[in-house]
Amino acid sequence: MPIETPLLTVDIIIECQGGIVLIERKNPPHGWALPGGFVDRGESVEQAATREAKEETSLDVKLIEQMHTYSDPQRDPRMYTASVVFIAAAAESPKGSDDARRAVVFRHGQLPEPLVFDHGRILNDYYKYKAGMSRQQVFGY
Repeated sequence: MPIETPLLTVDIIIECQGGIVLIERKNPPHGWALPGGFVDRGESVEQAATREAKEETSLDVKLIEQMHTYSDPQRDPRMYTASVVFIAAAAESPKGSDDARRAVVFRHGQLPEPLVFDHGRILNDYYKYKAGMSRQQVFGY
């Protein structure tokens, strides 16, 4: 019996214009998501994060920090993935492209629905972390 290991992905919380950038997905599962995707062969997670941000939002981002890695086997209904989540910053206005129907800046408390995958949990953790909670309080370590 083969051992199933997770596919490596990245998600990027892009701080922009007083909010965060979310994309409306063109492909299933439909809904709103953080920009992100699979790490390609031969690239680092940091390279994947900046590439995916550019492909989906047309933004050149500056990575600020690696926030957390999410690896719940149920986080993606399509397959088993583990996502390295980055916090990044951008100055321009986002524009959806690639597999993003559109990219929009949303303020805290005004997030769209539905949020797909585990992105609601990720954003909940992000807002706690940004409010000053420690990593131990937010992530348990």
